[in-house]
Amino acid sequence: MKHVCALCGYVYKSKKGDPENGVPAGTDFEDISEDWVCPLCGASKEDFDTVNDDDDGYGF
Repeated sequence: MKHVCALCGYVYKSKKGDPENGVPAGTDFEDISEDWVCPLCGASKEDFDTVNDDDDGYGF
């Protein structure tokens, strides 16, 4: 599963985490603090959509 910011398109990848903002590599999105925000646009976790890794956006 990928977690994509609905506002700017940033993709959170648990393998990389967000170390610049206190989220170590390997941290699942669900385990990130509720006050974490998108590092690109400042959107909250609620503004992220969960998408299947194999979802190419075409719906089939």
